Amino acid sequence: MSQDSYSTPTSRPKYAAIYAPTIVLLAVLAVSAWMIVEWTVNYVYVPTGQSLLLTYKGAPLPFLPGYFLENSSPGEFAKVDEHGSPLQKGVLSQLRGPGRHFYSPIWWGRELITDVVIKPKEVGIVTSKIGLPAPQGTILVEGELDNTQYKGTLRKSLGPGIYRVNNYAYDVQIVSTESTKNGNQIKYSGWVEILPGYVGVVTNQVDNPDHQMSRGIQKNTLPPGNYPLNPKEQQIDVVNIGFREMSIQTEHKTDSQGNTLFDEYGEPIISNTSSGISFPSKDGFKISMDFTAIWGVFPAEAADVISQYGNINAIRDKVVIPKVESICRNMGSRLGATELLVGDSRQAFQQNVSEEFKNELDDIDITLLYGLVRHIYIPQEIRDPIQKSFIADELTLTRQEEEKAAATKAQLRRAIAEVTTGVKTVIADTERLIQTKMAEAQKQSQEINAETIQKVAGIDKEIAKLEAEATITIGQAKANAQKMIEEAKAQKFKLAVEAFGSPQAYNKWVFANGLPDDMQLDLFYAGEGTFWTDLKGFTETMVGKQQAEKK
Repeated sequence: MSQDSYSTPTSRPKYAAIYAPTIVLLAVLAVSAWMIVEWTVNYVYVPTGQSLLLTYKGAPLPFLPGYFLENSSPGEFAKVDEHGSPLQKGVLSQLRGPGRHFYSPIWWGRELITDVVIKPKEVGIVTSKIGLPAPQGTILVEGELDNTQYKGTLRKSLGPGIYRVNNYAYDVQIVSTESTKNGNQIKYSGWVEILPGYVGVVTNQVDNPDHQMSRGIQKNTLPPGNYPLNPKEQQIDVVNIGFREMSIQTEHKTDSQGNTLFDEYGEPIISNTSSGISFPSKDGFKISMDFTAIWGVFPAEAADVISQYGNINAIRDKVVIPKVESICRNMGSRLGATELLVGDSRQAFQQNVSEEFKNELDDIDITLLYGLVRHIYIPQEIRDPIQKSFIADELTLTRQEEEKAAATKAQLRRAIAEVTTGVKTVIADTERLIQTKMAEAQKQSQEINAETIQKVAGIDKEIAKLEAEATITIGQAKANAQKMIEEAKAQKFKLAVEAFGSPQAYNKWVFANGLPDDMQLDLFYAGEGTFWTDLKGFTETMVGKQQAEKK
């Protein structure tokens, strides 16, 4: 092997030792430079309450990517791919939220914008500055933030909250409660609060195809609540529903302290000013009267009433009061002053006025709870003779009633005496009836006791008879049973004797059966001598056998 073949391997570590630290140092410097640029030049911090609006400017030099991208159309956002990378130069639709962001100012335009804050009881009206021109005649356009097709004011408003709004594309106008006054009528928009006891009658400024609602006053009303409304789309009349009181009263004369003055009959003296409801009677006298009505408007009728008359005050001033005055004048002028004073005709007039007034209000969707002619003021020259005659009649009636009261008192005293006598009579009769009933009851009780004793004796007799018969029957039954038993025994012996052939054989069998099972018989033979001569051998033999058995 030549020497040159060893020269290359030995030189590699030498060059590596020279260039490796340089490469590492350059890499560290490059990373440090990149970090410095990234955290100084490219660094953008977005605080809370703000957002970052980005505009892609493209590469500054032709050989860098993004230089040849086309610009987005005026009034449009730059297009991006699915990863969010820009495909055009221009403003990006998506805003960056609070936090740290890194975008080079060479490629990007960076702008901090403040978020839109809509406080409670405020409404945000959004106007789109991008998109296609709205069709001719269009006042409001559909859509919402970051999703609009046409330029113009959006129909949808923003409620209270914080919104990240791209000011390149949208303007937001914050409104609270707006009111428009037209005479006595006030229409509200923006943030509208409908309190309990009220409803909202809606007036559409424009058509709403999505909800099939046309311009004008809507039939359906809004219940109590809070409503954020676009002033360019809807306005609301806040209507107080339910019953309310309305009184037309004649003015009275007063003294220096303001107290009402009365004539000798206790009637208030009316002033010369024109107040209350006044009209001439059929006989030419001036009549004045007071009237009170309890009337109201309810949700089902509120829209129709508002569309016709404007508001509640207009209904009262243009409808309720004129109708009351017209009905009272027309019906009152058909009667004379005396007829308006006398009880029956006066009551009929009051009832007829109330019924006619109710019918008139029902025809225009106004509900009447109560309509009352409270007082009718008749001139004193008419009242004076009539009231005097009434007073005389009342005095006569009073005397008649006093006489009736005296007679009634006498009748009462007689009735009290009769009642006292009757009470005593009733007490005596009651005591007599009680004694009679007690005697009858005692008699019946004794009779029942005697009958009971008699029935008990009869029952005892029957029982003794039955017991005797039972004793006889039982004795006969026992005797018959014993007889049958004895006969059965005799029959048994007869059959046994016949079976053994003779009475002696049967007796032997009975004797044999009566012997114990463990009985042992021993046979001893005695010779020609006597029994007593062999008794000694018998005793020894028995003793020896018993000892053997014990062992």
